[in-house]
Amino acid sequence: MLGGISIWQLLIVLGIIILIFGTKKLRNVGSDLGGAVKGFKSAMNEEEKKKEEETGQAQVRHDDQGNTYDVKAEQKSEESEERK
Repeated sequence: MLGGISIWQLLIVLGIIILIFGTKKLRNVGSDLGGAVKGFKSAMNEEEKKKEEETGQAQVRHDDQGNTYDVKAEQKSEESEERK
């Protein structure tokens, strides 16, 4: 493969990284990175909810006939039906 990276080259680089850092440290880095991504996603969801509450925008859904429904109103009606 001219100019490309073969699987053997990747395995050699991976082996060198494992020798330098060790598997325990690599595992910690992986879990830290996963936790950071999870925290970022939850922060983005919270920010989106805050914006929605501040602007008072309703989530709408369209059906096949072109009718528009308020998703939150439907959820509230479903909750009230479940309580009965």
